[in-house]
Amino acid sequence: MAITPNPSATPVTPARALPVVRIARRARARASAAAALLGLAAAAAHAQDEPAFVPDPALVQQVETMARSGAATAAKADAGPGLRVEVKLGRLDPRLRLAPCQKIEPYLPPGLPTWGATRMGLRCVQGPKAWNVSLPITVGVFAKATVAKSNLAAGTVLDASQLMQAEVDLAAAPGAPVVDPATVLGRTLSRNLVAGATLRQSDLKARQYFNAGETVRVTALGAGWSVVTEAQAINAGVEGQVARVRTESGRILVARPSGDRQVEIAL
Repeated sequence: MAITPNPSATPVTPARALPVVRIARRARARASAAAALLGLAAAAAHAQDEPAFVPDPALVQQVETMARSGAATAAKADAGPGLRVEVKLGRLDPRLRLAPCQKIEPYLPPGLPTWGATRMGLRCVQGPKAWNVSLPITVGVFAKATVAKSNLAAGTVLDASQLMQAEVDLAAAPGAPVVDPATVLGRTLSRNLVAGATLRQSDLKARQYFNAGETVRVTALGAGWSVVTEAQAINAGVEGQVARVRTESGRILVARPSGDRQVEIAL
């Protein structure tokens, strides 16, 4: 019996007859993957050969001196006598590997605070490869300031029995601290204050020195001279805000409330 082949049937290709092109592609892919793995292994081995960066004692001293100087300068306006600065150096990422450097220069990055939790810049200025990193530091600024003797609620009118002086870290929170308790007697708290917390200017409600329509004393200050006159307040005089006043001639001036029914104008 003769078998007639069907010309429309799809021929079966043996496995050993796979196209040569497909086999070559697979071989190249395996080779590329192997090369990538070898590259990663070499990089890891090279990184392990370089020790983690640890600042030497001389560099630590430089960083601490610069941080103390910057913090003391920034705190002069906010602190009384007996200022004490403490600097604690953090650590760089232990995974960071830096090229050897013969001279490292510390610097204060612009825009960063000089106290509290901040950073000090370190850059290599003499070595086979330049690098620049930020070292985390914490700068504490200790001085005597006003603290609450007990828990005080917002709206409390302060008196001497509620306040005392103690050494505190001025850098622990933002805001200028109140150094002398006597300067805030009669002021009103704008937020709750826990016992032992430092009293800061931002914790106090702004004072209102006069109402709209009241007669105020206007002091114009210049270089080596001053002129005093009177005017009528157009709006209320609130501490930290500007006030408009009208003179007898009808001229409107913008002034800074400076005290009870008093404003100042700098010329």
